[in-house]
Amino acid sequence: MLSNSNAFSGFSVNDSKKAKKFYGELLGLNIVEDPEMEGVLTLKLAGGNSILIYTKENHEPATFTILNFPVKDIEQVVDELTKQGILFEQYGGDIKTDKKGIFRGGGPLIAWFKDPAGNILSILQEE
Repeated sequence: MLSNSNAFSGFSVNDSKKAKKFYGELLGLNIVEDPEMEGVLTLKLAGGNSILIYTKENHEPATFTILNFPVKDIEQVVDELTKQGILFEQYGGDIKTDKKGIFRGGGPLIAWFKDPAGNILSILQEE
C-alpha cells in the first residue's frame, strides 16, 4: 500500500533560526525554508532524501540519534567540526568514547554531537 510513497522523516527544534544556521552554515547542508509555514525547514540531503525540521514550542530533545552522517574519514571530520565549535559527546560504559569523542569499541567508528535544540546526531566511518 505504501511501497511507492516518497516517505520522509522529521524532527522538532525549539528555534528554527538557530537550526537553519547550524544545519545550513555550520554543517553545510542544503536547507529550504517553507515560505508559507513559518518555522518549517527542509533538509535536502545527498541521494535525494529530505528531512522536515519544524519548530515546536514545547520541544524536548530526542534521547536517541536522530540523524547519522556516514563519512569517509571520521578523524578529519571530527577535527573540522571541533574547530567550528562543535562539542562531541563523551560517553562511558559500553559506548566509551575517546578524548575526541569517537567510539572505537566495535562496529563502525562513530562520534555523537548535538544540534542547538539538543537533538543527538552522529558521524560514522563508512566501512
